[in-house]
Amino acid sequence: MADPRPKPRFHVVLYQPQIPNNTGNIGRTCMATGCRLHIVHPISFQMDEKARRRAGLDYWEAVDCVEHASWDAFLGTERPPRLWLYTTKGARPHWDATFAEGDYLLFGQENGGVPDALHDWVDAHHGSDHRLTLPMLPDPRARSLNLATAVACGIYEGLRQTGGIASGHA
Repeated sequence: MADPRPKPRFHVVLYQPQIPNNTGNIGRTCMATGCRLHIVHPISFQMDEKARRRAGLDYWEAVDCVEHASWDAFLGTERPPRLWLYTTKGARPHWDATFAEGDYLLFGQENGGVPDALHDWVDAHHGSDHRLTLPMLPDPRARSLNLATAVACGIYEGLRQTGGIASGHA
């Protein structure tokens, strides 16, 4: 049976997110930009309807969200032809990548990113040039950007490169 959902502009993959507010903000960004959100478990919070209502996520039913029990389960259902890992361990600025609609944008946990094994997986399947970074000043206090901010940067750079959103909205 064909998937009734519209084809996503991008796939945003959150690897074991830890902070529900970040995930909620990312869900809203995905909804507003036509992206599919993939949440890879385990996660550090509840995603049931009661928890969403309590958090004020009244828009969540409009979010194109797929939950995966693990990274292996994600790979068992998704076949990312092109995947970009956003990481502080990358050297390539994200604006040097060439994005295409349907690309997967992978983001790690708020406290530590993705494990080394996932870095190795990205290198083996997509190349080390698919590790992207969001350049920052060399100040040790600026370890990384907030996860929701990093996801928004990634989505909007991809939209800029692929023609944006033809909705008439700014």
